[in-house]
Amino acid sequence: MKNLNKSIQGVCFGEVLWDNLPTGKKLGGAPLNVAYHLNKLGVVAQMLTRIGRDENGYELLTVCEQLGIPTAFFQYDDSLPTSTVEVTIDADRNVQYDIVYPVAWDRITAEPAVLEAVSKADFLVYGSLACRDDVSFQSLLTLLKEASFRVMDVNLRAPFFGPHRVHELLRYADLVKMNAEELHIIAEWSGAPSTYTDQQRVDLLLDCFSIQEAIVTYGAAGAVYHHKKANISYHFPALKVQVEDTIGSGDSFLAAFLTKRFQMAEGVALEEVLEFAATLSGFVTQSSGACPAYNAADINRFHWLNPIFRDSERKMKQ
Repeated sequence: MKNLNKSIQGVCFGEVLWDNLPTGKKLGGAPLNVAYHLNKLGVVAQMLTRIGRDENGYELLTVCEQLGIPTAFFQYDDSLPTSTVEVTIDADRNVQYDIVYPVAWDRITAEPAVLEAVSKADFLVYGSLACRDDVSFQSLLTLLKEASFRVMDVNLRAPFFGPHRVHELLRYADLVKMNAEELHIIAEWSGAPSTYTDQQRVDLLLDCFSIQEAIVTYGAAGAVYHHKKANISYHFPALKVQVEDTIGSGDSFLAAFLTKRFQMAEGVALEEVLEFAATLSGFVTQSSGACPAYNAADINRFHWLNPIFRDSERKMKQ
């Protein structure tokens, strides 16, 4: 892990919340996790969200500040509560989530200071869940028109998604990240027959929505990076680690990828970008929670102890 360029700037848009687990509450939200890791890696990443003026909101704000997540763009709602997700686990260990609606982040607004920050940032990260309400959705559309590079982190959570809104968000994306299940759902919406391979599904979406880059994650099987203009599909393996939990592993992959991707002008190769992303994702997978504490030395040591490549595992199609 090299010294990282602190001049890179990003904005993450969307949900912050408390997961109310049987064992207690835990901070959550995919864009929040991405913002945490970006800031840990030296990127100045603002978090644009909205919380209620309630006990949950003040506690969430305090925890974010302790984690080093900038809170200057946190908005405050006088009528809607801070977001919570009620998590229940039955006797068979099946997990069910009730993402309470409406909550404060359903009413995010595009204020002038936010518009200016997005226009100056290197990238804007956004997801699909935060657009379940029209207020936040319209605010995001306004911001997307100002952004220089737009990163869509697909996050399909029933019942808060459908083809119309997801397709609209994809039309703005320069880079999209999704898991294999999400790829299949969106490709089916876009007319892909069930006989298509994942490569054909990705090609269809890149063509339909004029997207240049895509990352599809496959859990323990790794991830595939696709670049339309360069005609590259690059399979990168996941690290073989002892899994503590998989919470936030994809979010850390995206944050590490973006950090290195925006250093490529300084001579960072694509292979190094993906290796770094897989390394941080592996570290988070063998840690507890989405936002474990770490520094450069921790990641360097983890990388040394857990080499990515064994017996020519990398596969690039060009």
